[in-house]
Amino acid sequence: MLSIDRAIVDAIVAHARRDHPDEACGVVAGPAGSDTATRHIPMENAARSMTFYEFDSMEHLRVWREMDDRDEVPVVIYHSHTATEAYPSRTDVSFAGEPDAHYLLVSTREPDSEEIRSFRIVDGVVTEEKVRILDAGVDPHAVQSYMFGQSPATVDYECSGR
Repeated sequence: MLSIDRAIVDAIVAHARRDHPDEACGVVAGPAGSDTATRHIPMENAARSMTFYEFDSMEHLRVWREMDDRDEVPVVIYHSHTATEAYPSRTDVSFAGEPDAHYLLVSTREPDSEEIRSFRIVDGVVTEEKVRILDAGVDPHAVQSYMFGQSPATVDYECSGR
């Protein structure tokens, strides 16, 4: 199960909405050895595409070095789908290179709502997992963009298996 703070989810959704109709992408870092997502890092989609995302190679190197310097790992790797459901495409699966990461997808195909789903992708096998959104009070400086208002304590999204 992915447990993630509402402020970070709000930041990811805002990033996806801002970049729409292109796919948005980024990382949520957390302390090495934990599964705690604490620091949102929005990244540039170098592909600038409505159907594909690609981290800019220099930004990717910089972000991964910064995480290493801070003793962090990529707990969540996220991107948006702008016209389809929030489910990994064949391309998403083939490029999933962090076996310990949660792959969070946000569909922005509907203008007034978003679909948020999380997956583990290991050796080409996609496993959907439950997303638990918490109001845990993440350090506001950790969320590097788009703070929004808080909502009730915890929301669990039941995810159907595929």
